[in-house]
Amino acid sequence: MALNYLSRNALPKLVRPAGMQVSRYATINASKTQVTTLPNGFTIATEDNPTVKTATVGVWVNSGSRSETAKDNGSAHFLEHMAFKGTSSRSQHDIELQIENMGAHLNAYTSREQTVYYAKALEKDVPQAVEVLSDILQNSTLSESAIERERDVILREQQEVEKVVEEVVFDHLHATSFQNSPLGYTILGPRENIMSITKADLEQYISRNYTADRMVLVGAGGIKHEDLVKLAEKHFGSLKTSESPVALATRKDAPPRFWGSDLRVRNDDIPQAHIALAVEGVGWTHPDYFSMLTLQSLIGNWDRSLGAPNNVSSRLSQIVSKHHLANSFMSFNTSYHDTGLWGIYMISENLTNLDDLVHFTLKEWARLSTSVTEAEVERAKQQLKASLLLNLDGTTAVAEDIGRQILTHGKRMEPAQVAAAVDAIDAEAVRKVAYERLWDQEVAAVGVGSIQGMPDYMRIRSAMSWMRA
Repeated sequence: MALNYLSRNALPKLVRPAGMQVSRYATINASKTQVTTLPNGFTIATEDNPTVKTATVGVWVNSGSRSETAKDNGSAHFLEHMAFKGTSSRSQHDIELQIENMGAHLNAYTSREQTVYYAKALEKDVPQAVEVLSDILQNSTLSESAIERERDVILREQQEVEKVVEEVVFDHLHATSFQNSPLGYTILGPRENIMSITKADLEQYISRNYTADRMVLVGAGGIKHEDLVKLAEKHFGSLKTSESPVALATRKDAPPRFWGSDLRVRNDDIPQAHIALAVEGVGWTHPDYFSMLTLQSLIGNWDRSLGAPNNVSSRLSQIVSKHHLANSFMSFNTSYHDTGLWGIYMISENLTNLDDLVHFTLKEWARLSTSVTEAEVERAKQQLKASLLLNLDGTTAVAEDIGRQILTHGKRMEPAQVAAAVDAIDAEAVRKVAYERLWDQEVAAVGVGSIQGMPDYMRIRSAMSWMRA
């Protein structure tokens, strides 16, 4: 959502090092990232970079569409829209003016497991930015008139999302993979919910989810940890705790079941076939997490429109390019707290050869469990490390990484630790994980567009085992 300048795009045991000043808060001192937890369970995490004169500060809330019910699905996203509409002490105009006068940027977004509100500001303006974040999170008025106005905004946003076929495919993939689970809900919610959500619904969602033990205040860049702790104590120290609090990186609900299933929406007005295939992935903290990322890197991405030569490190890209089987494909590894989706999304206008496209894709998946080489794995690991580390460029990217990891791990893996975890993977580990998680496993398949040539589900499911190289 954009408002003028507003763009939207159990904790480990805590040990006090010798010589540290005694504090009434529990603090972890990692090599760079420092983490402190206030008595009410509110967590602060920072990575100070004294050479940077700007900072990103934000609140990561351990709640998204997965925390909703069928009745209130869409509440998290609706609430995100309402955050900048005014508080008990500031009008919408006041919020906009204060942020503009600082030259800052105030952003928010919602995902399936998290909602995030953050600001990027000059180092000297961090206290103001934190105070504004505190105000919009704890004192939003949620006026009836603003709610009614925002319905139309969200409905228009939904219409725009539905025009992006990739978004539609991945929403369908979640819906069919995680049937009967909130993880299968869309983030925006169904139209009927958007039209019917009330102020009482939003207040109930806030009461249930916006509690101290479910929040992390993150700072990255020109911000000292002790200063952010003091700001947190001032602005979030009285925030209530859940009636039955759980440690960060844990959930009360049971893991959702993954369903081998098929969902197709044929629409011949879309000239291409959009196909997604996925097996059950792993959660953020699973021992196989980095091996699954390496598998994703081995399959890779390819797009003929880029005009680049074949990606020699991806056998699938060579096959697809040589036989003109697709316009593009993208491998993915989407992780959640306790499950995930690992697979591939393909776009093809070669509608008569969709069977071959699926055939060679699944054959390559099967090969990973038997004959992937050390050289292939080493190339994939280098590409993976480059991707992971390059994604940490800038204070906002670092804050994103810290916030996500504190909510999902309860701590942060430093970049060097991430690189070491990837380096520890070898071809044997890749083959083992591929055999356990790809070979003869249930698969979810989604097709949208001109998919008349897409092979039927039973052929896709049987191919998960009979094409092992």
